[in-house]
Amino acid sequence: MITIVSDNLWVGGGLLILAGFAYMLVELCSAALKVASEQRARDQLAEQLDIQIQRARKQQQAESSESLSWFGARKFVVVKTEYESLDRQIRSFYLRPHDEKPIPAFEPGQFLTFELQPPGDMGTVKRCYSLSDAPRDGVYRVTVKRCPPPPDQPDAPPGVSSSYFHDHVTEGDILDVRAPSGKFFLDTVSDRPIVLIGGGVGLTPLLSMLNTTLEFGGDREVWFFYGVRNGAEHAMKAHLRAASIAHSNLHLHVCYSDPAEGDVAGEDYDHESRVGVPVLQSVLPSNNFQYLICGPPPMMESLISALEEWGVPKQDILREGFGPTTGRKAAAMAIDPEAAGPQGVFKRSGKTARWDPAFESLVKFAEANGCNIPYACLAGNCGTCLTTVISGQVDYQGNEPDFDAEGGTCLPCSCVPESALELDA
Repeated sequence: MITIVSDNLWVGGGLLILAGFAYMLVELCSAALKVASEQRARDQLAEQLDIQIQRARKQQQAESSESLSWFGARKFVVVKTEYESLDRQIRSFYLRPHDEKPIPAFEPGQFLTFELQPPGDMGTVKRCYSLSDAPRDGVYRVTVKRCPPPPDQPDAPPGVSSSYFHDHVTEGDILDVRAPSGKFFLDTVSDRPIVLIGGGVGLTPLLSMLNTTLEFGGDREVWFFYGVRNGAEHAMKAHLRAASIAHSNLHLHVCYSDPAEGDVAGEDYDHESRVGVPVLQSVLPSNNFQYLICGPPPMMESLISALEEWGVPKQDILREGFGPTTGRKAAAMAIDPEAAGPQGVFKRSGKTARWDPAFESLVKFAEANGCNIPYACLAGNCGTCLTTVISGQVDYQGNEPDFDAEGGTCLPCSCVPESALELDA
């Protein structure tokens, strides 16, 4: 009887002890959850403060850059050049201001516009080249690929401006340069993971984004896809490999569409294919990234279409294209006297012609009809070809240019006539 009572007392006491432990555990869990919640709140506050600080710093940099910017052309000295590919067809040029005064920073992805004076009777040629490095004090870098004749025009001369850079520009030369501009650039305040996709020399603005992110962007996740034909064309190879080794947040994937005999898979390149969504799908954990793309128009058109089919929202796809850079005379198409499109009038040139839809843009149509509208990028990025519309409407065919054309103007390099058109050109 005593034993039973003792056992009952023990059981009751054990329950009381267990209840006490349970109560203590609940209190400890509640305290831990409270601490965790407070820590999350502190972390969120710190993150918000960090974003605000970055935005304030960005605003300050923008104001500083605006105050240091310039109108028109400014003279820069070429202080260094170096080849960036085995075939020596890609070359970097380092520029410092001739007046030795400060220069503004720029957004990674922007470009410089050059006013060149190549040999011959072409006069001033304006061309845009992307800045290919992170912003540095006192120096800009652009990287230029020598452009051969178009595949369908083997007898045409090579690119005028790229040939001029490669054949004539040396250290100590002075070039006329317009201030950095362009709306294709990386949001450096955001920490959202990004996918950078470059085809050929389209690597250059993305390299600026990459270098900026790795140097100033903390541990922001970057997937970098770079496509070329083979190792001879592989630009910045040592730099990219060193960066991928040094930074765990960089995932580098190089695609060779036609590897040469000496190119080694897994060493020189990662994928034997063109850069495309199948490659992205094989390595990306999801499609939830911001995509920044630069390359030849056919590559970008197929990529953008495939990304949208994959479910990537349009607002998450940023792009910059580049047009052909062959000489004007070689690129000019023949005029079709039977063309029956809307009538185009180029007032200052005194030229009138019916639009021929075989032309890609108004600027080439004008050129073929003896009206030379200055242009540079052929992609609606720089505004060099900005022209006043006296009457009529133009159509950008769904590809709105990055450059903001004011009302009553158009960018002939990127549009076609929608109706009878009169231009102040």
